[in-house]
Amino acid sequence: MVDLQHPHSHGDPNHSHHDHTHGALDPSLLTTERGIWAIKWSFVGLFATGVFQTIVVLLSGSVALLADTIHNMADAGTAIPLWVAFALGRKKPSRRFTYGYGRVEDLAGITILLIILMSAIAAGYESIQRFFHPQKVEYLWAVIVASIIGFAGNEGVAIFRIKVGEEIGSAALIADGYHARVDGFASLAVLFGALGIWVGYPLADPIVGLLITVIILRIVWESGKSVFTRLLDGVNPEVIHEIKHAAIHVAGVGDVTEVRVRWLGHRLYAELNIAVHQDLSVEKGHAIAKDVRHELLHHLRYLSNATIHIDPANASGEEHHRIDEHSHDDLPSHSH
Repeated sequence: MVDLQHPHSHGDPNHSHHDHTHGALDPSLLTTERGIWAIKWSFVGLFATGVFQTIVVLLSGSVALLADTIHNMADAGTAIPLWVAFALGRKKPSRRFTYGYGRVEDLAGITILLIILMSAIAAGYESIQRFFHPQKVEYLWAVIVASIIGFAGNEGVAIFRIKVGEEIGSAALIADGYHARVDGFASLAVLFGALGIWVGYPLADPIVGLLITVIILRIVWESGKSVFTRLLDGVNPEVIHEIKHAAIHVAGVGDVTEVRVRWLGHRLYAELNIAVHQDLSVEKGHAIAKDVRHELLHHLRYLSNATIHIDPANASGEEHHRIDEHSHDDLPSHSH
């Protein structure tokens, strides 16, 4: 039985086990650089939007726009945990952190989810407060313009973050993109509130604010499922199907039994057992494992590492690896 475990190294010219170079740099480094680049320009976009809104707040005295501006400035700050996560992801694995630091990206996703949740609570609180303490707003036209620019700025950042997040497989960056989209809706709430005041319905602003709160909470739920699924090593079952499909079609593979896959940040790790004819030599079994790994790397764009365990066809599956029940010291008897 042979274990084959090699890192995904497209760009290493000295890598003798798998040589299908697609570029000069390792893909994981490319995606990390791409992630940092996306975060940097997202911050610039949100900060510029917040600065413009601040100027209008000073002119109009709009409390609603002030809240939205503070919110947008705080959202620009969500770039900080993501930047830290991507920066740490560039560090090489160590003796203590043998899988690297990709899990920090999942923790950043949780931080962003908490920020979105706080935004929902703040939006709901402010909306309820305005029912009882309505505010007079001056320069409604300026507030409307600032609201539209706030929406456009957030939507632009949302499209940008979601696109890059999907390209590099980052759940945290995608979650932050949806967060920016929610903030764009919050900016539109300011617009409808201003229009309501303009036509004589001052309660329009808090009503729309409550609707936006519900939308934010929905985004929290949807993004939370994605982030926590990855944090708990969950994957789309289709990924398992793709791995089995790719492996079973390699010449010499008789069966594919156990398949385990998990994400670390935006990098995918896989472990699987394949069965080959029991009369094959270790060298030939190793060659088949190399072919399986080659197929996996081409079928799964985000696969960073593959551990392939070779079983003889007459003892395929982990049930053949079990050790009979025994005991260690005073611990209960068990098998493994």
